[in-house]
This record gives sequence, structure tokens and C-alpha cells, in this order.
Amino acid sequence: MRIAMWSGPRNLSTAMMYSFGARADFAVMDEPFYAPYLTDSGADHPMRDQIIATHETDPSKVALMCRSAGKPHLYMKHMPHHMRDGFPMDWAQECINIHLIRHPARVIASYAAKRAMPTLEDIGFRQQHALYRQLGGHVIDSTDIRANPEAMMRALCAAIGLAFDPAMLQWPAGPRPEDGVWARHWYGAVHKSTGFAGAEGPLPEIDGPAAAVLADALPYYRDLRNARLRPM
Repeated sequence: MRIAMWSGPRNLSTAMMYSFGARADFAVMDEPFYAPYLTDSGADHPMRDQIIATHETDPSKVALMCRSAGKPHLYMKHMPHHMRDGFPMDWAQECINIHLIRHPARVIASYAAKRAMPTLEDIGFRQQHALYRQLGGHVIDSTDIRANPEAMMRALCAAIGLAFDPAMLQWPAGPRPEDGVWARHWYGAVHKSTGFAGAEGPLPEIDGPAAAVLADALPYYRDLRNARLRPM
């Protein structure tokens, strides 16, 4: 089994990667198209030079990596906005595609705390919605996972034909060998975790220029959320 998990940034995606990585039967990959994206787009991201120097930048070679696995199963953490025009996508047709979503107000607030105020392109909702229409698959909302991790992970495993493993609910604190080099900037909170965080509080207030980004992202999020998995 090869799983392509698609999500925007600040979206529980690293915790999900750690969850599947806690299983003995899964290898995991952390955003393998990030370096090709930075090379092709010229985007000015934190640690840009280190990412390009450390990770494979040829999207064709990365696509071949996405067809491999060192264990019975492979879990890949991907971001839709990393898939630039012309990047290979045929490998994804062979995967179980899962789309992880989070309310864009929470994404915007969390992203702005780590970098500059994001644009709609930075948070990936438009691209994720397009990928869902292209690839199909399953949708799961991070809000539901945090509210009841075991019920939602059981529901996800059942939907993709994978036996649930209780190991998915906890992992050791600290960085993991599979982390991308960018983990030093982005993964501080999840490196302190040993499992999924608890339920989130009220939505943050988003005002100023970010309010327009929120308004643009909401229709994509709501459409995807309507298709989400429910707990078992």
C-alpha cells in the first residue's frame, strides 16, 4: 500500500506522518517535492538554501522515489501547492489519496506565527481542491482527529482497507530521521508531542488583509469538508 496524504501547511500533517511512522509496517516520506517546488518556483521560504542543498530537486527523480518503499507500506506527506505545472503526477494515480484539511482561519493564524502573512497560494486550499477533483480519494478533517483520535484513525484505516494499529496513537517525543531539514523551523511543537493534541478552542479572529485570504479559502474548505470521513 502506498498512501499519498495531501494537506496544506500548519494542518496536523506532521503528526499524521508520525502516526503512520509509529507503525512497524510503514516507511514514511516528508514532503519529497518541497525542494523541487522551491527550485522551480523561486519561492523565498525559510531555510530555502539548506532545503535545496539537502534534498533532491529533480521532480522526475522524486516521482520515482514515490514509487518505492522500504517496508510493506509507504506513507507520503505531500503539499498540493508543491506540485508545479509539469511535475510528474502519474505516480499519484497508483496511490491511495487522502486529503487532510483544517479550517483556514486556524491555518492562517498558525502560518503567520512562523512566517509572513500567507497568500491563498501559500496555504494550498485551491490546489488541494483541484487535486481532490482530479485524484478522488478520502477527506479527513484535523478538527475531527483532534477531537477523537482513535475513532478517526479507525475510520480512516477502515476506509482504506488497512488494519488499525494502536501504535498510531502515540510516538516518542523529539525529531525523527525522516524529517526534512526544514523541521528545525516548522516542527517545534510536534517534536514536543507524544500523540495527537486535544480538541481545539474557538476559531481565531482573522482581520486585515488576511480576512480576504480566509474568504477565498473558505469555499474550497467547505466543499472538501462536506466529503469528509465521519468517526466510526
